[in-house]
Amino acid sequence: MSALPEFSIIVFSFLLHFVWEFWQAPTYAGMIELNHWDGIKLCSSATFGDVGFALTAFWITSAAARTRYWVVKPAPWHVVLFLAVGIILTVGFEYYYTNITLRWTYSDLMPLVPPFGTGLSPLLQWLAIPLAVLWFTRRQMPSPPGSTRDQGEVLS
Repeated sequence: MSALPEFSIIVFSFLLHFVWEFWQAPTYAGMIELNHWDGIKLCSSATFGDVGFALTAFWITSAAARTRYWVVKPAPWHVVLFLAVGIILTVGFEYYYTNITLRWTYSDLMPLVPPFGTGLSPLLQWLAIPLAVLWFTRRQMPSPPGSTRDQGEVLS
């Protein structure tokens, strides 16, 4: 199971996004005032969404690369596509939840990035965390069957 790239993407995404969600809590209105358990539930829910974004970005990149093992030796365009999908999802969902459904709002501590008024923290999250996830995943992944890391073969 741990040889599947998705397993590593899920585990490392969950661990890293979970920590980020708690650290950025002050940049969302009302998070500081929540009781402990409600804060844990809310940050956990957001983390599961982040894991879903990471898997979506991984699968889209895998489809474009025509291999699920692109993480073993990623080309620069793989990394750019992986990050771009996550950022597009983040901007879209942040806009939807802060402007359409009003499910959450930013506190005064959150700098906003034009043109959609997306919070800086979630954007930085989708630059820093995915790069770390790819780094950890690559270092723990065994080479796919029939290839070596040094040869950088692309497999289906």
